[in-house]
Amino acid sequence: MHPMNTKMHFRFVFALLIASFNHDVLGKNLKYRIYEEQRVGSVIARLSEDVADVLLKLPNPSAVRFRAMQRGHSLLVVNENTGEISIGATIDREQLCQKNLNCSIEFDVITLPTEHLQLFHIEVEVLDINDNSPQFSRSLIPIEISESAAVGTRIPLDSALDPDVGENSLHTYSLSANDFFNIEVRTRTDGAKYAELIVVRELDRELKSSYELQLTASDMGVPQRSGSSLLKISISDSNDNSPAFEQQSYIIQLLENSPVGTLLLDLNATDPDEGANGKIVYSFSSHVSPKIIETFKIDSERGHLTLFKPVDYEITKSYEIDVQAQDLGPNSIPAHCKIIINVVDVNDNKPEININLMSPGKEEISYIFEGDPIDTFVALVRVQDKDSGLNGEIVCKLHGHGHFKLQQTYENNYLILTNATLDREKRSEYSLTVIAEDKGTPSLSSVKHFTVQINDVNDNPPRFQRSRYEFVISENNSPGAYITTVTATDPDLGENGQVTYTILETFILESSITTYVTIDPSNGAIYALRIFDYEEVNQITFVVEARDGGSPKQLASNTTVVLTIIDENDNVPVVVGPVLHNNTAEVSIPKGAESGFHVTRIRAIDRDSGVNAELSCSIVAGNEESIFLIDPRSCDIHTNVSMDSVPHMEWELSIIIQDKGNPQLHTKVLLKCMVFEYAESVTSTAMTLVSQASLDVSMIIIISLGAICAVLLVIMVLFATRYNREKKDTRSYNCRVAESTYQHHPKRPSRQIHKGDITLVPTINGTLPIRSHHRSSPSSSPTLERGQMGSRQSHNSHQSLNSLVTISSNHVPENFSLELTHATPAVEQVSQLLSMLHQGQYQPRPSFRGNKYSRSHRYALQDMDKFSLKDSGRGDSEAGDSDYDLGRDSPIDRLLGEGFSDLFLTDGRIPAGATCSFQGKNSQPSLSSSIPTLILRMTASMQKLGRRKRVSPPLGRTRQMMRTQGTPAPPPCSQK
Repeated sequence: MHPMNTKMHFRFVFALLIASFNHDVLGKNLKYRIYEEQRVGSVIARLSEDVADVLLKLPNPSAVRFRAMQRGHSLLVVNENTGEISIGATIDREQLCQKNLNCSIEFDVITLPTEHLQLFHIEVEVLDINDNSPQFSRSLIPIEISESAAVGTRIPLDSALDPDVGENSLHTYSLSANDFFNIEVRTRTDGAKYAELIVVRELDRELKSSYELQLTASDMGVPQRSGSSLLKISISDSNDNSPAFEQQSYIIQLLENSPVGTLLLDLNATDPDEGANGKIVYSFSSHVSPKIIETFKIDSERGHLTLFKPVDYEITKSYEIDVQAQDLGPNSIPAHCKIIINVVDVNDNKPEININLMSPGKEEISYIFEGDPIDTFVALVRVQDKDSGLNGEIVCKLHGHGHFKLQQTYENNYLILTNATLDREKRSEYSLTVIAEDKGTPSLSSVKHFTVQINDVNDNPPRFQRSRYEFVISENNSPGAYITTVTATDPDLGENGQVTYTILETFILESSITTYVTIDPSNGAIYALRIFDYEEVNQITFVVEARDGGSPKQLASNTTVVLTIIDENDNVPVVVGPVLHNNTAEVSIPKGAESGFHVTRIRAIDRDSGVNAELSCSIVAGNEESIFLIDPRSCDIHTNVSMDSVPHMEWELSIIIQDKGNPQLHTKVLLKCMVFEYAESVTSTAMTLVSQASLDVSMIIIISLGAICAVLLVIMVLFATRYNREKKDTRSYNCRVAESTYQHHPKRPSRQIHKGDITLVPTINGTLPIRSHHRSSPSSSPTLERGQMGSRQSHNSHQSLNSLVTISSNHVPENFSLELTHATPAVEQVSQLLSMLHQGQYQPRPSFRGNKYSRSHRYALQDMDKFSLKDSGRGDSEAGDSDYDLGRDSPIDRLLGEGFSDLFLTDGRIPAGATCSFQGKNSQPSLSSSIPTLILRMTASMQKLGRRKRVSPPLGRTRQMMRTQGTPAPPPCSQK
């Protein structure tokens, strides 16, 4: 092998990316070309760059890994992390593909993880370099020719072999220069080239008996290579007749499945000579290849060409055989014949199935995880058939289970994918069968089985049979006693199904549950850690957790365990009454106690429950004379005879209190009964009350609490009553202290007021006036004649008194009667009222509303109606109300002044005829007048006043107005 040209030393790698990406096929074809004999480790391609467009569509392109699905050779290796394809071993194209023009290495690469599987079909074409020279099988080729050979006679020569292909293979032959011979290069049916020696001039043995010529075979590679052999040509004497074949060439069609020994051709050569000169011998020409000699056989005598070895169309499609016939005479010249055998393809090859699995080392088992999504990669299937045409077309099928499907990627490559989400707990293994069948006649098929095993994942939490377990255990158990076992099952495998039990933390009576019970973490057995006491706790509830050991996440489930403590009769009755001293109690019985007298009651308790706590009493000693009787259920002791008839004064009764448990437990007490003298005859009932003087402690507590609650209730009622009374009183207060006093004392006013603080409020048609600002002096008062006064007195008196409002009816005692007679002068009537107020016969109540008091100066008249009853609706009149008008003279002021002028005489005297009388229970004053009864008008005025929540102006204002009119203050009314 000659060294390569420096031009060929550079690494010649280029990739031809063809076949676009298909969503259904999930495949992409990648083609690369390399020259043979490249250095080991040379990088051919980088998949991460060449399929970047596909990887970018994946969720996490940077995490994608590559894996080559190839078996049987290691010429090319793929780096899983980077996707680099490099040369793993020296590649010799001639050894790999022999004389095939197309030589390539094909394999598949998938991406990991398989959740987003991408399949890339890699085809690396190996290009030939001129590393082989043409070579002849023999370095010396002997040839014998008769001197009588005619010009143009052809003699086939040995062929040279060159394993290279293309321009690097054998291209031509050349012969050293001479005058008698020449060569012609010819091509066989299989494409091989050979040379024929041609006689170009007549030969004369006498002139020259032999020739040595150099036969050279050369290619057209770079650099060009060649090989040679020496032709040693001998010239023999002429032979009259040479054998002759019926045909110079034969073409035979041979079925590739023909058996060994099949007769292919019966050669028949004739020679007219007789004897040895006419006896013909058949043989292969000396230059035929060893492959022909191994495959075919010729009978030297009969010329029968037979099949010596089976032929294969897929290996060699045709054979070209050179046969010669030669007689046995001296100087025999052989006759040549060419036989071309074309091999006919038959469907004699079954399809081949190659399954590439993800599990290295185990060719027939594929592993996938349960819970993987649909279309998870299982295996890569490649089928091929060496036959051609329909005989080589393959139909591939998958049998075994509907959870898997076969999807074709390209040509004869298939993917086996999952068709459903698998659950290992339902089925852990599947047997699948791949069937490949060609379309030949008859059809041939191949079958291959493989197994799919489902790997476990931690997808099942441990499960208890029940969500709640209830167990019972008797109290007074021994510590460490076995209680029960709770178990949970987990169908997962290995650590995923290994269950560990724990008790979740909780507290019982401020103690951790782990101080009561414990659980074996491996099998769920529950044990008691202490002695259980029913009287302390009768039920224990806790939660047991079962957790598997799966990875990366552990799964857990819980169940509730209710442990009920069964009571045992382990507590003796305890006597709580009567009080015992050294297990002895003393009871006194009156001397006069009759039969049936209740002596005492034995009160006992038992901490047990149920029948273990049901007690019964009995007298076991000291009652031989049956003086006493005891109720076994209530434990009441009564006398059976009268104590007067008993000679003894003291008894010692031995009493047993026992429960009904099993075994029964009892308490024995000694009751000393003593008779004492009693002065009076005591009945049985009275004696019973004496014996029961000592109250039960609980009854005393109940009575005490009841008494305390009653006292609190009485106090609350008293406070509520007093509060309501005060609230009622404050609703009718119509008097105020002076404005200056109110400003300095905003709190609740004093109950006692003076008559100077009472205001007589004149009203006109029931309308309340504002505070009067009339300040007319006596000189400015109108001077009225006595006659005019007398004639108008009656009318003005009625009008003025009709306008008079005093105090609320709430301030007048119920038994107080005030009458005004027609003859009573108006001034005297007013004087009488003022006198009664002065004498304290009744006192008005203040109208207190929180911190607000009625102010007399807040009354106003509405502009449109001077006598309107309209009010603001609030407790006090404010600015803007209809009854408030500050700084404006009211027409009521003028009417008030005129009223008082008419009421009194011009000289200030009270008109005659005024009388004052008192009636009633307490001799209250009584007035009579010709006008309607004053109390009715006072009541009507008060009703209007209450609706408007107003109070009267101070009394001092009215008195001042009276003085302004020149009228002296009226004297007090005298009692008749």
